[in-house]
Amino acid sequence: MNSTIIIGVLLLLVAGVIAIYLVRRQPSEEDLIRERIAEFGEREQPATLEEIELSLPFTQRILVPVFQRAGGLVARLMPANVLESTRHKLEVAGRPGNLDPAAFLLTRFVSAVVLGGLTFILFFRASGRAAQFRFLFPPLMTAFGFFLPTIWLGSRMRARQDAIIRALPDSLDLLTICVEAGLGFDMAMNRIVEKWDDPLAEEFERCVRDMGLGKLRREALRDMASRTDVPEVSTFVAAVVQASQLGVSMAKVLRIQSDQMRLRRRQRAEEKAHQAPVKMLIPMAFLIIPALFIVLLGPAVILIIKSGVIGRF
Repeated sequence: MNSTIIIGVLLLLVAGVIAIYLVRRQPSEEDLIRERIAEFGEREQPATLEEIELSLPFTQRILVPVFQRAGGLVARLMPANVLESTRHKLEVAGRPGNLDPAAFLLTRFVSAVVLGGLTFILFFRASGRAAQFRFLFPPLMTAFGFFLPTIWLGSRMRARQDAIIRALPDSLDLLTICVEAGLGFDMAMNRIVEKWDDPLAEEFERCVRDMGLGKLRREALRDMASRTDVPEVSTFVAAVVQASQLGVSMAKVLRIQSDQMRLRRRQRAEEKAHQAPVKMLIPMAFLIIPALFIVLLGPAVILIIKSGVIGRF
């Protein structure tokens, strides 16, 4: 029976590792097309579609299609509002691992099954006090596994939004300088893309690419504000769109926005500085002060115990 438990644990671990590997290593459609074009150019004679498919690794030929079909089944079972909300969160997080809503929802179910199954197997043959928690920990770990990808996605969203907020004042300064120097707004955004490599530059690059494909500037900028979900970016986009519609000088609007963003960055720094003493209170009360008392009073307590003074009372 012990060997059966070990085999079950190993199988669940392998399934979880494969699922995580597929999510993290799944290439985008552009990468697959680029690889096929490169392979087609290297061959002297044109390859058939079957030969190209067979040249792909096992994960791309077998495992990824199975994962995609399972994700499609999950997408059909989920409400449309859940898929749309998941898609928006993935966009805000920068599409980590090229995940789509169906694949992310499938990852949640896989994580719940793996963690819940492992916990159930570990507590199935438990004896003594551990047996009392046999029916408590597996449901808790299943729920934790189901919400673990959501927690990870939330952390990615916050990290990316913080990076965009930090990069926004400097980007607006460069944008203002370029526009005042005579460049157009689209070319100024290209300068930001060339100079920096951060989430905000990626959003500007996507915005420029959308405009190159025929989308209106105001629509591309509003889509960028929706993807980032940052109030400062939304304010900047609203000001630029209004300036272009009313015929106001773009350089003057960008200068005002740049000054406002720097003022907001200074206000955020002051706010975090005022929050620092409150945040330091908990580690000081529960970690630093008890350790300090142990270091200072520990030797005295040991000497008192060894002297036998406590025993006399």
